[in-house]
Amino acid sequence: MVMKRERSGGSRGGEEQTDEAADDCSASCDLAHGCCAPDGSCRCDPGWEGLHCERCVRMPGCQHGTCHQPWQCICHSGWAGKFCDKDEHICTTQSPCRNGGQCVYDGGGEYHCVCPLGFHGRDCEHKAGPCEQAGSPCRNGGQCQDDNGYALNFTCRCLAGFVGARCEVNVDDCLMRPCANGATCLDGINRFSCLCPEGFAGRFCTINLDDCASRPCQRGARCRDRVHDFDCLCPSGYGGKTCELVLPVPDPTTTADSPLGPTSAVVVPATGPVPHSVGAGLLRISVKEVVRRQEVGLGESSLVAVVVFGALTAALVLSTVLLTLRAWRRGICPPGPCCYPPPHYAPARQDQECQVSMLPAGLPLPPDLSPEPGKTTAL
Repeated sequence: MVMKRERSGGSRGGEEQTDEAADDCSASCDLAHGCCAPDGSCRCDPGWEGLHCERCVRMPGCQHGTCHQPWQCICHSGWAGKFCDKDEHICTTQSPCRNGGQCVYDGGGEYHCVCPLGFHGRDCEHKAGPCEQAGSPCRNGGQCQDDNGYALNFTCRCLAGFVGARCEVNVDDCLMRPCANGATCLDGINRFSCLCPEGFAGRFCTINLDDCASRPCQRGARCRDRVHDFDCLCPSGYGGKTCELVLPVPDPTTTADSPLGPTSAVVVPATGPVPHSVGAGLLRISVKEVVRRQEVGLGESSLVAVVVFGALTAALVLSTVLLTLRAWRRGICPPGPCCYPPPHYAPARQDQECQVSMLPAGLPLPPDLSPEPGKTTAL
């Protein structure tokens, strides 16, 4: 029972303290501009501030003023303007006019300066220098600078893309030839553009357009991109630009009866009269056929084969002629009763005649070369 009394006594003490704080807040807080919080503090309404909400909030930016209601700016003595930032005694305390200008007060904190000859500006800060005398000499948006008129000469600060004393020259942005692949460069003001030829794109015309992107090749052929063109590697049996043509299949019988190709050469055994040249007797080439095939057109490998074959034949004929002439000069005779005439041209026997044949031994003689009765043939 004692503890319960103590606890109830403590609760009564806290309630008494809260009531006292509430009584103090009600007595000190300006209830017209705020209210008391449960903790006993004074909470101000918008536009009021202070410990007891006793001050109004001035207009933001107000410098030399006060307020009676929130968001006011009531200027102090000697100040004017919306934000009380203009000195009403500006012309008397410290004149803002420069270069001997006279300050005139216009009221409400405003003034103007009467500038002497050769000067201008709100505070007579600008001198009639080279820029004013030249009458805006800078072109193409250039800014004239003469150190507020105190410089001896003016200078022009040019915009990007222009140069010159008065910014009169437009820089040629195509001078470095930025466009590639034969594109036409068009100069602008601090810029350029490239007129790309067909097959190219991009700012500098460096992108080769993929002509195979639309998949123009048919029959499953592989497409090879070119400059504004394409090639199709057609499979066997198809042709055309996009492999759209079906090539005819060659007839085997027609192929067997077709004339010889460009590299064909005909070798015919010598069945007629045997000539005196050994090389001419070994091979006989159908020259007419070769010439006809050359007119049609030979391939590179076929042409090389024909040239080599002809060179070998010519070398064989030439060596045979040389050997024959050498044997003739030395007077070499084959064994037998007949012989070439000796160096002293001894009279030959009247009952003997000599014949020389270039045929190999053991071959039958043609009818027109058979020995007549009473004559000997040296083989």
